[in-house]
Amino acid sequence: MSRKRIPLLAALLVTAALLTMPVFGQVKTYKIGVLAPITGVNAEYGKGFQIATKMAADEINAKGEIKLEMVVRDSKGDAKESADLARQFGDDPSIMAIIGDFTSSACMADAPIIDEAGVVLLSPTASNPSYAAMSKYAFSIMGRQDGEAPFFSTYLLKKFAGAKKVGILWVNSDWGKSAHDNFTRQAKKDGLDIVADVNYIADEKDFSSAIAKLRRGEPDHIILMDQGPVPTIINQIAQAGWKDVKITTLGPGTSQQIIQLCKENAEGLLLTTPFYIDKDNKEATAWADKFTKLAGFAPTVHPACAYDTVYLIAQAIKDSGSKVTRDSIRQNLQDMKGFVGLTGPIQFNPDGDIFRKYLIIQVENGKFVRKTDYDFAK
Repeated sequence: MSRKRIPLLAALLVTAALLTMPVFGQVKTYKIGVLAPITGVNAEYGKGFQIATKMAADEINAKGEIKLEMVVRDSKGDAKESADLARQFGDDPSIMAIIGDFTSSACMADAPIIDEAGVVLLSPTASNPSYAAMSKYAFSIMGRQDGEAPFFSTYLLKKFAGAKKVGILWVNSDWGKSAHDNFTRQAKKDGLDIVADVNYIADEKDFSSAIAKLRRGEPDHIILMDQGPVPTIINQIAQAGWKDVKITTLGPGTSQQIIQLCKENAEGLLLTTPFYIDKDNKEATAWADKFTKLAGFAPTVHPACAYDTVYLIAQAIKDSGSKVTRDSIRQNLQDMKGFVGLTGPIQFNPDGDIFRKYLIIQVENGKFVRKTDYDFAK
């Protein structure tokens, strides 16, 4: 090779190297799928997912380390629809992880699909103990029904409310059956007398027959196990003239729709939640105020959990270093330690879900009021 050609070759090599180097300040974008019931009976929760995940993504993107693009799809709260959308996400290699869905039934329908695709499905709210164990790619941060339902029996009904005779009205779904079975198992140990046990199919609108069956058992407390239809049931109980029974709910948390739609019919309502916005917590209050402004309603634990899932995925991406894959995200989620989100510390157990502690909340004068602290179960 002549001496005249060496400088030219060197120049070409330098140019090629420069072209393959990342541009200074360039931030890589990662697409995250979001499955949520934007329409249908659980639309309040789906809208909460949509807004809370965007809030988190906007905050993360503003920091400039990575960029997240949230791809939201409406599952309508339907397990088949959710599974079809999960398959679309799984078949799209640009989708690095999926957040959702809202119900345990939808997540359990999705689990075999995401397992085959090898993509994480991180649910903010699925609490059926069977869900996360279905796949190493299945995760949830709501807490499990084999933790909350027993707490509901022992601490809300027996210790706090002094219940003796209880009636149960529950949705016949994967989540509803899990909540029901875990509750009744503990209630028998606690000596609660279950005098009525009634279930109904999802999307039911007329609960008059179910309410009549409950009433014949003469319970002093009833437990409504569902999310979206709860305001309808509470109002139909009032319309039936049943005034002497105490109502409790396992599922909807501190849903603002309950107060807005039920008004005085919701007075005295008791419920459990793993997370509640305390006005003394300035950070959480500021987050809740921002969410309320964007959504038009106050947040429950559900959008708060959705918010945390985005930060969990972002941390798993950053922990992957220069080689981010679907499987590196999964492994980093499973191994993550020391993560503290808006809803508290989160560390996954080997199945991919978590256990939480719970608060007791009551409706007083048209507002949710915290009645116990996390140490009430001690």
